[in-house]
Amino acid sequence: MRNFLLVFLLFVFSSASLIAQSDLKLLRKGNADYANKKFNEAEIKYRKSLELNNKNYKTLYNLGNALYRQGNYDKATDLLKELSTQKLDDNTMSKIYHNLGNSLLKKEKFDESVEAYKKSLRLNSKDLDTKYNLSYAMSKLQQQQQQQQQQNKDNKDNKDKKDNKDNKDNKDNKDKKDKDKQDNQDKDKQNQKDQAKQQQQPKDELSKEEAERILNALEKQEKNVKDKVDKQVRPVRATIEKDW
Repeated sequence: MRNFLLVFLLFVFSSASLIAQSDLKLLRKGNADYANKKFNEAEIKYRKSLELNNKNYKTLYNLGNALYRQGNYDKATDLLKELSTQKLDDNTMSKIYHNLGNSLLKKEKFDESVEAYKKSLRLNSKDLDTKYNLSYAMSKLQQQQQQQQQQNKDNKDNKDKKDNKDNKDNKDNKDKKDKDKQDNQDKDKQNQKDQAKQQQQPKDELSKEEAERILNALEKQEKNVKDKVDKQVRPVRATIEKDW
């Protein structure tokens, strides 16, 4: 029984050793591919190594770098953020934050990139590359903020112009409606005046029948007057005188 237990323990330790050797072997092969700029092949080997030992932070760190080199900044960022939560030595954490800053910089998340570089420098203040990258990220952040401010200003100006135009159009429409209303009122008043004036004016023309009737009445009246005069005035006898 004791011999069996001893053999079993030896088998377990031997298997663990073989797994560890295989894990490290894949890591070294991945590093070789990475050095030869075969980043996709390096990623494959790193992932196989992690299948055997997912606790090796060096493999995780190198996988993040391989992803970054392939332009897969989203996955590289996620992996490096996960690594940044681990309790590792200052030098390693400084490198993790440095590379995290690089990934965030590529994603144009300049504010987060600046913070990552600052964390890296707090752990290793002598890293010139991190200082340079921090300066560059800060300049990009300032440029981004200025562009955002200008865009906000342009949007506000455009909105103000649109509001002013709408207000002017509304005012013009209101003025036109008021003018049309006043014109209509003026026309109505003029029409009413014209109608009243027409009602007050005598007729300029008589019908034929009315003219004949008036003419006959005048002739009859004139004849009656003449008859009355003839009856009242006596004729005068004329006297002829001789010459001297």
